[in-house]
Amino acid sequence: MNKKYLLKICSLVLLFSTITLLGQSTDGSQNSSKYQDECIKCHIENDMMPEHYSENDIHWQNGLSCAGCHGGDPKEIDEEKAMSKKNGFVGVPNKKEIPRFCGRCHSNLTEMQLYQARIPTDQESQYYVSKHGQQLKIGNMDVATCTDCHTSHEILPPSDTRSTVYAINIPKTCNKCHGNTELMNKYNLESNQLKEYSRSVHGVALLEKQDIGAPACNDCHGNHGAKPPGVESISHVCGSCHINNMKYFNGSKMAKEFADMDIKACEECHGYHLINKPNDEMLNVDESPICSDCHSEGEDGYNEAKMIYEKIKTLAFLYDSTKVRSAEVNIKGMNNIDIEYSLKNIKQDLIETRTLVHTFDTSKVFAKANEGILASYEAIKLADNEINEYFNRRLGYGVATIILILLALALYLKIRSLNN
Repeated sequence: MNKKYLLKICSLVLLFSTITLLGQSTDGSQNSSKYQDECIKCHIENDMMPEHYSENDIHWQNGLSCAGCHGGDPKEIDEEKAMSKKNGFVGVPNKKEIPRFCGRCHSNLTEMQLYQARIPTDQESQYYVSKHGQQLKIGNMDVATCTDCHTSHEILPPSDTRSTVYAINIPKTCNKCHGNTELMNKYNLESNQLKEYSRSVHGVALLEKQDIGAPACNDCHGNHGAKPPGVESISHVCGSCHINNMKYFNGSKMAKEFADMDIKACEECHGYHLINKPNDEMLNVDESPICSDCHSEGEDGYNEAKMIYEKIKTLAFLYDSTKVRSAEVNIKGMNNIDIEYSLKNIKQDLIETRTLVHTFDTSKVFAKANEGILASYEAIKLADNEINEYFNRRLGYGVATIILILLALALYLKIRSLNN
């Protein structure tokens, strides 16, 4: 083997070995530095580390160790001195103390801005206006505090998929208490919220389709200030996503009537945890109780619901028919560009018509529906013209083919007669 080539190989091996050793040395020094904290060293040596402790904890990752929360002197070897009141040791807080315990830092804007410029610092004050906080104030130890939702020693940011407050994990976190039948019975509350939510349009999107844009418990009930939305606020809660529905409902004649009768806007028709995907049959007074529960046959509300249902069904049928005709034109190889363009507009008209139901105004619903109905008829007419043109061309091609065959046959016979 060439000596120069061998020398190059040896040099590369030596360089790689050196880098590897340096890396191990660096890692070793970093790992050892993690345990210079006497609290950590002592707890590890005595097998007393807190249950579920994780080095991925966001506090640990940002340089906050035991003393950051529990006080004391993490450099002191003597246990009594390290955990003395003189050195600020506060130990493990009782449940009632936990919000203030965490709030010492999380309510301090100056402290929190060291980690994030726009970080909120009102979690503690929000908590005390929540149902949980109000109950804790009067000494109810059953309620959730910071550690029940975020854990104690493995707190991860909400963006981390392993976090107890990651969007997809939130229903499970809330269900630890709200799925406890014995606990919920004490307060005359249901314990089947997760079961119902999982079957809802929101739950299917979040838990089955893993769509983190779908609402979880906290999107409707709030985070630290969690409580059920009231009559006055529920349309705004739903409206944070369903903007046009909220706008139409709040401007409708029904908004004031709902408020006067203490009826929760969206919830009255759509439910709360088990919210099914809306469909046109909800307006069918002959089959669905949604409108007929409040409006008897012959009343204006009953008749308006029936008319709106029939108008929407007509538009939906024409939209489907237009799609079928457009597909047929495409299969036949004819031009369906204008039909497809109309189809998009008709679909938008159908969506807007369905949304306008929340105005409870037949004139507005009918005006938009009629735009789509008219466009459907025009698109179907275009499709019929293209299909007729297709058959006309087929007929023309057929006639032309027959003529050509006859001409060819006549030519053949003529040539044959000349040869004879």
